[in-house]
Amino acid sequence: MSAPLRVTVWNEHRHERAFDHVAAIYPDGMHAEIARALAERSAGPIELRTATLDEPGQGLGGDILDRTDVLVWWGHRAHDEVPDELAARVQQRVLAGMGLVALHSSSRSKPFMRLMGTSCSYRWRESDDRALVWVVAPGHRIARGLPPVIDVPHDEMYGEPFGIPEPDELVFVSWFTGGEVFRSGCCFRRGAGRIFYFGAGHQEWPVYHQPEIRQVLANAVAWAAGEDDPGISPQAPLHAETGWFEQANQAE
Repeated sequence: MSAPLRVTVWNEHRHERAFDHVAAIYPDGMHAEIARALAERSAGPIELRTATLDEPGQGLGGDILDRTDVLVWWGHRAHDEVPDELAARVQQRVLAGMGLVALHSSSRSKPFMRLMGTSCSYRWRESDDRALVWVVAPGHRIARGLPPVIDVPHDEMYGEPFGIPEPDELVFVSWFTGGEVFRSGCCFRRGAGRIFYFGAGHQEWPVYHQPEIRQVLANAVAWAAGEDDPGISPQAPLHAETGWFEQANQAE
């Protein structure tokens, strides 16, 4: 039996404690819900740990990073509170081989920006936009078991231009109600480590409760740990007789 994959889910854990409506969606914190998703959807043995910003050592002190194969990071309003020394440690661990999955506003987190070397800025609109997350690389490990498009009823709009380096692989492109598009699923390699950025997951909506999104999280962790999956997924056909909206209306 192979050793379990060691995953640490880090969350700044501020919105859930500051706003009752966010706490109602994620009563145990977004980190706990993400960890549950990984426990449910992981294809192999997994050892899960959660960590938050206000814990000693920001939750990542001692040898925790050294004992982490993949770090999942969710941040939004407290990026500046993450010590530069911690961001540098995360960067060095990724360069040495640790995987990193950066979620939603974590594109503006210190560790992700250090690894990208760019502004990582984007257009945004906080509203109740509908998002269609299109799979543009159906043969990728992160797309395993997913439909051609994930319909997210409500999410924050992030749009182009997105100030990141050209992704090594682009897995998802999102479309929003206002017509904006966004490279919402981006793979990068830095040193010996793999990085995946996934845009969905605004705290105001139960995005991480959605089954398809939970599958994305599990797939992303597996890929960031080094797993690949060549071949076209049968769940993502490359030909459709009608457009997506027509198919959805017919289903209704």
